[in-house]
Amino acid sequence: MTDFLVTIVIPTLAADARLRECVGALHRQSRHDFRIVVVDNSGQALARRNGTAPGAEIIENGTNVGFGAGVNQGIEASCSRYLAVLNDDAVPHPEWLDAVVRALEQRPDAGMCASQVRLFGETRLDSAGMLVARDGSSKQRGHGRPLEDFPVPEETLFPSGSAALYRRSMLDEVGGFDDSFFLYCEDTDLGLRARWAGWKCLYVPQAMVEHHYSHSAGRASPVKAYYVERNRLFVLLKTFPGSMLPAALLAAWGRYFWHFWYSLRGKGSAARFRAEGNAGIRMLWYVLRAHGAVLLHGARLWRQRAEIRAQARITPAVFKHLLRSHSISIRRMAAL
Repeated sequence: MTDFLVTIVIPTLAADARLRECVGALHRQSRHDFRIVVVDNSGQALARRNGTAPGAEIIENGTNVGFGAGVNQGIEASCSRYLAVLNDDAVPHPEWLDAVVRALEQRPDAGMCASQVRLFGETRLDSAGMLVARDGSSKQRGHGRPLEDFPVPEETLFPSGSAALYRRSMLDEVGGFDDSFFLYCEDTDLGLRARWAGWKCLYVPQAMVEHHYSHSAGRASPVKAYYVERNRLFVLLKTFPGSMLPAALLAAWGRYFWHFWYSLRGKGSAARFRAEGNAGIRMLWYVLRAHGAVLLHGARLWRQRAEIRAQARITPAVFKHLLRSHSISIRRMAAL
């Protein structure tokens, strides 16, 4: 196997013109010591049939194995020092890869890099890293804000999986994405596990990527509503210190209230969910389903929690400080 410095993994379900745009942008990168692996989850070999991944290696799955499992397939098929992850609707600027690789090469204590992810065709951010709320919910840092609000390289909590670079030695230590998440919050889970292990994350504003936000699953689809809520609970039980769990329960009820409040005023994700033809009672059903799923997976989550704590290189007090330093309010979560 050729030893490329970087392997870029792109999971895809639609394998459409957005994927072609993404792969085309990678062929225009200023550095060329990388390989592209497209993981086709369509179950129909669409990337090959549609010709939307020219020059890329393609892993074809007979069914949709999910985002995290797909990325893990690409990681396992690689021996590169760095692993990059891109959404199939992300379009990196020519200097993107060089900027994130240089950042990690200069900081051996950092295992992750967050890109400056922009809303496609706009001068507003999609993400400059990620934030976490008290109930385990996560949101893109700076989402919707002007680019100039986040102009300098700095430490952030962890990267958005839409455009991230990871150090292989970090992944070898803490493991890759959790396959069971299937969709959404995998980057939160991986990022927090890495922080427990003492790895840092860098935000690199020179690493610019444009993102067609929520191209695959929609901005407020039923699929997204269920998996975001279920996986929030997975993250909470796996990674939050025990002393934070009672407050997280209260915070979740607070977020539900603010979702209801903003939906009445036509704002936030709950309002978008209703605007797309979904009754409010369906949102309640997805919340109940999510909690039921946690009961089914509780034993496994608790084992994973114990493993994370056993390998931790920081104390719960330091981890709490990290979360508080990179937090978002539950009201703000509901409003976005």
